[in-house]
Amino acid sequence: MSTSTRRPRPAGPSSRMPDQPAAPVQIAAVPAGDVQAGDVQAGDVQAGDVQAGRDRSDPVAAQLLAASPAYDRQTAARLHRRLEVAADRAGLIEVAFRRVDSAVGPLLLASTDVGLVRVAFASEDHERVLTELAERISHRVLESPGRLDEAARQLEAYLGGSRARFDLAVDLRLASGFRREVLQFLATTAYGSTYSYGEVAVAVGRPRAVRAVGTACARNPVPVVVPCHRVVRSDGSPGGYLGGEHAKALLLELEHGG
Repeated sequence: MSTSTRRPRPAGPSSRMPDQPAAPVQIAAVPAGDVQAGDVQAGDVQAGDVQAGRDRSDPVAAQLLAASPAYDRQTAARLHRRLEVAADRAGLIEVAFRRVDSAVGPLLLASTDVGLVRVAFASEDHERVLTELAERISHRVLESPGRLDEAARQLEAYLGGSRARFDLAVDLRLASGFRREVLQFLATTAYGSTYSYGEVAVAVGRPRAVRAVGTACARNPVPVVVPCHRVVRSDGSPGGYLGGEHAKALLLELEHGG
């Protein structure tokens, strides 16, 4: 696994203004000509798509809605795929994401052109995570499962017990300073190994920064892939984990052949 050495953006006047309302996640417009008239068929619209405020007594509108075949998921998937391809071709996707089911619950995976930038547990609220990615990286966020196929495959293999390490580029721009140093160390730890918070602090040259190690683990933007679950309390008990105690216990048991 490789980690990006890209420098985090410095805090200061040019950073996000805390007093301004958070900008919504934006989907970049697709250039004209990428979606053709024939791509939208009669079955692409259903009565439920009409906004609640529209006058439903309009006889023409009523006839059109009555004649519209039922909406189906295949149509939505086809149209989204065309949007995804067009946006990717135009270089408009700066943060791609997908959702996967896993042994530790639903996960949100996100990547940039540098590498995997986020792995989020359901407890973190995936919609909130996407908003934060838009605020901190780019508003050009789009669900693009194909870009994360390899990450999803490796996660599935790891959680299934057939993979002991990840071979993925990782973008650590969401961690800086001491937190990044901790995560870079954890990325080198061996499958099945465990370290106390104190041992990690010593390993990164800050023996008194035990609590800061705990904070770095708690705010790890790419858990599982950067294995902060291998950090345990000095008495050997698992300790806290962003994904919950059950998830940490499962990961430790998996790596110890349980």
